[in-house]
Amino acid sequence: MSDALDKAEAAVREASTDTAAVQLAFAAMELAKLATQQQAQQPSQQHACEHQHKQGRSAGEWIGIACAVCVGSVGLAFASLAIAIAACCATGCFLILRSIWQSTQKGK
Repeated sequence: MSDALDKAEAAVREASTDTAAVQLAFAAMELAKLATQQQAQQPSQQHACEHQHKQGRSAGEWIGIACAVCVGSVGLAFASLAIAIAACCATGCFLILRSIWQSTQKGK
């Protein structure tokens, strides 16, 4: 890259007799040449890479994941509610059975 900068500086020095606008134009042309050379070299570097790159998720996949999380969360909430109701029912049954047990023990 320093070689390209040296070329650009040399072009600017050569254009010292020209106006500043022409000098800037020459420098811009050198930088454009450098950019096209670098772009031409990049595909050859990419082909040297043997492994495959994993593509990112699309918007549809993210929406599907979000819907699955929402449905799972609602299901988990209903399951927690069902467990709480079952625990209350079991406690009520236990208290009723204990009361019946105590009343039968007093009668003996």
